[in-house]
Amino acid sequence: MGKKIRTAVVTGAASDKGIGRATAERYAEDGWGIVVLDLDGEKSAKVAAEIGSSYDVPAFGHAIDVADEASVNSAYFRVKAEVDSGALPTVGAVANIAGITSPVPFMETTLELWNKVFAVNATGTYLVTKAFLPDMITEGWGRIVTMSSVSAQRGGGVFGKVPYSSAKAAVLGFTKSLARELENTGVTINAVTPGAVDTNIRVGSTDEQEAAIARGIPLGRTATTREVASVITFLSSEDAAYLTGTTIDINGGSHMH
Repeated sequence: MGKKIRTAVVTGAASDKGIGRATAERYAEDGWGIVVLDLDGEKSAKVAAEIGSSYDVPAFGHAIDVADEASVNSAYFRVKAEVDSGALPTVGAVANIAGITSPVPFMETTLELWNKVFAVNATGTYLVTKAFLPDMITEGWGRIVTMSSVSAQRGGGVFGKVPYSSAKAAVLGFTKSLARELENTGVTINAVTPGAVDTNIRVGSTDEQEAAIARGIPLGRTATTREVASVITFLSSEDAAYLTGTTIDINGGSHMH
C-alpha cells in the first residue's frame, strides 16, 4: 500500500526568508498538500500558489492572526472546507512556526511588549494546535511540531531576551504536557529549538552582532532555514512515529546538554 497523502498546515509561512516558507516547501518536496497561514492573506495565497506550482501539490494560503482565537478558528474552517470538498487531503501535520522576538533589556520592557511576545509565540501555538487537533485525533494520526528556541534552554544569549526566552520556554512545557495527554491517539507532538538561523527575525541586528553570534557557534555559522525545515518534516513523517514530547536541538553546538 502506498504512502497516504496528507496536508501540512504551516503558520508564519509567507515570509520570503523565513523558516515557515522553507518548511512549507520542504513538506511539498515530500508530496504533502500545503496550507500557508500568515498575517497577510494575499501574500499567503501567493506563496501557496508558487509552492503548489513548483512542486505540483495542492496548496492554499489564508490570513491568520495566531494570537486571535476568532482569526485562528476562521482559518481552520477555511481549511476544513477545502478538505471536505476534496481540494486538499486530510490534515496530518501542523507546524507552529509563527513567532516574534524582542531584543529589549528586561528593565526596559513593558507589559504590552511582554503580552505581545507571549501572545504570538505561546498563545498562538496553543490556539492553532487546539483548532486542528480534534480532527487528527478523529483520524487516529497526526504530527504537531512546535517552535521553541535555544534561548529557552540557555536563558537568551542569542538575540531575544527575557520575554522571548520565557515564551519559548512555555512552548516546551506545552509540548511535553500535551504529549502525555495524547497517549494512544496516534498523534505526536515535538518541539524544535533552533539557535541562530539565517532569517529576518532578528530585525535591527547589526553585521557586528551577526558576526559575534556566528563566532559563538562551534560549527562557525548560523543554520539555514532548510536545515531547520528538514528536522520539522522528519518529525512529521511515518519514521518519527516513536518520538513524542521530545526537543530536537538545531544549534550547531552552541548549547549542549
